Parts: sequence; structure tokens; C-alpha cells
Amino acid sequence: LAQENRGAEIRQLQVRQAKEGLLLNAGVSFKLGAALQDALAKGVPLHFVAQADVQRDRWYWWDEKVQLATRSMRLSYAPLTRRWRVAVQSNAANEAVDVNLNLSFASQEEALAAVRNIGSWRIADGSVLQPGERYNIVFRFYLDLSQLPRPFQIGLDAQSDWKIEVQANARPVQVGSSQPLPAP
Repeated sequence: LAQENRGAEIRQLQVRQAKEGLLLNAGVSFKLGAALQDALAKGVPLHFVAQADVQRDRWYWWDEKVQLATRSMRLSYAPLTRRWRVAVQSNAANEAVDVNLNLSFASQEEALAAVRNIGSWRIADGSVLQPGERYNIVFRFYLDLSQLPRPFQIGLDAQSDWKIEVQANARPVQVGSSQPLPAP
């Protein structure tokens, strides 16, 4: 399991292959710097993105891209109600089962826990997987700076508080298999 990070760390990454498809569980650890805390307190939402790129191994050429699943999480604070909100939008493996959730929390830590932990996310449908083939999953989690208001985007490349990004690779484990994945 290879991992590279900028301001974040993957605590857990597990991909299970079941008959309905590939299911991903992930736990990402990151801290919000002072600039991010200040932006949230002023009502500026932060957009976090989780991507899972499913690739089929090929010995004779580059790996074949099978599926790209994306989950967007919008973290915002409403100063008037003093509530934290997380809006989750996911284009699942099957377009008919897209997920749209709007969650409300009393504290920032509870809201961040909803962003940091991804559970049983179906990243590929069983119909696109071929039996007996090996798959590689490239998981990426990052703060999407392009979703910020334009004045905030100016000069963010030089500020480390705004850089939250991590990437890791994993291989799926068959359901019923007792083989554990190595820790990241």
C-alpha cells in the first residue's frame, strides 16, 4: 500500500470485493489550520473530494481504467443557528443509486468525523468486474480549492494551511477471505 500525503494521512483503507461490487472503507486524518478555521467561522464552505479509480491489471500494457467513483463532501457552518452541516454527494458505481445526504451536527468535531470516515462506499458495480481478474484501486482525498469563492483562490498555492491531500493504492480482498490488507 503506497501512500503520499500533504496535510493528511490515511488511517484505514480497505476495499472488499463482494458479489454486488467493490466496497471501500476509508479513514482519513487531517487537521484544519487557522486559515481554514477562520474561513469556516465566516461562513465559507469547504469542499472535500474522495476519488476511487478502479483499474484492472494487464501484464501487456498499462492498467485498464474500469471505473472512477467520486464523492464530494461540503462542510459548512451556519453562524446564525450555530450548526455544522455536511452535504454528501456521491456518483456511485451505478448512476441510478447516486447518494445525496444533508447532515446537521452540533459540533465541528462531529461534522469532521462525517467527512473523515467513509464506510461501505460502492466504487464499482459487480457487473463491470470480471471474475478471476486482479484490480488496483487508487484512492485520493483532497480539499477542492476550485470550489472556493474567487477571492479565496488567489495565492493559495503558497499557503500550507489550505493544502489537504492524500493518495494511496489498495487491492480488494474477496469477501470470505481471511487475508488482511497491510496497514497504510
